Amino acid sequence: MHSASNARLASLSTLGFGAAPLGNLYTQVGDEDAHAALAAAWENGIRYFDTAPYYGHGLSERRLGEAFAAWPREKFAVSTKVGRVIEKDATRSAQINDGFAVSGSSAVFDYSADGVRRSFEASLKRLRLERIDILLLHDIGSLTHGAKHQAVLRQALDEALPAMARLREEGLVGAIGLGVNEQEVCLDVLPHFDLDCIMLAGRYTLLEQDRSRELMQLALARHVKILVAGPYNSGLLASASAPGATYDYAPVDAATLARARSIYDACAAEGVDVGAAALQFPLAHPAVGTVVAGMRSSAEVLSAAARRDAAIPATLWRRLQAAGMLPSDAALPAS
Repeated sequence: MHSASNARLASLSTLGFGAAPLGNLYTQVGDEDAHAALAAAWENGIRYFDTAPYYGHGLSERRLGEAFAAWPREKFAVSTKVGRVIEKDATRSAQINDGFAVSGSSAVFDYSADGVRRSFEASLKRLRLERIDILLLHDIGSLTHGAKHQAVLRQALDEALPAMARLREEGLVGAIGLGVNEQEVCLDVLPHFDLDCIMLAGRYTLLEQDRSRELMQLALARHVKILVAGPYNSGLLASASAPGATYDYAPVDAATLARARSIYDACAAEGVDVGAAALQFPLAHPAVGTVVAGMRSSAEVLSAAARRDAAIPATLWRRLQAAGMLPSDAALPAS
């Protein structure tokens, strides 16, 4: 890891603002609500914001840019992503496109060196910034690309990642990494390319750690910071009262739901909000730099900030270990 990148990653706020919802993820978010959410984030000490061109086909970045214009640049950090370019597309007229309530555009995969540069320059304009703190290569891996995975991986190693490294060398980017949902592609890339960080969504959480174990160990050895996203596992652990209905962006299966219910039972016995445990648990791992939660309103920001600050007794973690919900060697938060 580059020393300058290391310093920037070490200074990230423990709670990051996931800005996919501000791109109208699944449903529309009004401008006033988006602005109120960002104002509340600032007021509650959140200083790291994660976005991508894909999120609302530029809408999330534009909304962040409006807020950034009023904030001291040295006081916050932002990550965005490359790997897709946004193109006008009049045929995209449905209410929901690519999971976002936007129309008239398409997000097209492009892992070429030219695509990386074009995507990055467009992001700078939307964000109203001259540089980006963290640039992530978005959604490589077999879960996304299936039979095309090996070809995408080859282009990522040959073109996209070297182009991102050049942006880092030019001082336009502070740190580079991956933004993915699976550890396997991280294990494919790390032996071949010098990354500063990896944003891993949904794989190192209160609910599950098995599908990130090898990566977490490798990240520690290689001094690669893990930015944990999706701490609520697609909404399964988001509610304070009971498990949600979705996991990995799909209806939850019976076995995973039963595991979630066991976590809720343990938290209820200790008088702890599951969401607070879900936000705080990943931060105890020495490879983790921040936890990023999606937020679409000031109410969700206030809830996340309260969960970040909640006192959690050590007895909860021991109870979860005794019930087999956490491994005996898990890194646990100090209480």
